[in-house]
Amino acid sequence: MPQNAKVTVFFGPYEACGCVKHYTSRLEGLETSLMKEGHEVEFEEMSDWDCVELWVNGEKVYTCKIQDLDYGSDGILDENVQNAVKAVENAY
Repeated sequence: MPQNAKVTVFFGPYEACGCVKHYTSRLEGLETSLMKEGHEVEFEEMSDWDCVELWVNGEKVYTCKIQDLDYGSDGILDENVQNAVKAVENAY
């Protein structure tokens, strides 16, 4: 995959501190890691509860629970973020 892929990150709501909404704080490490590799990142809200999907060229390349991502991290030590970056790099 070229280093300048456009990655669309679909993310659903989850509960935190008694409130249910679309939080992006768990996506910061993912965004940082993808941008560091030269990819363009776009976020889109979806209705699927506690879910993250990465799409490249109209193809879903990675999915996980949003609460499995580290809160407010840079993504370096988050295994899910590293797996997501690899999935984007391997997309066709």
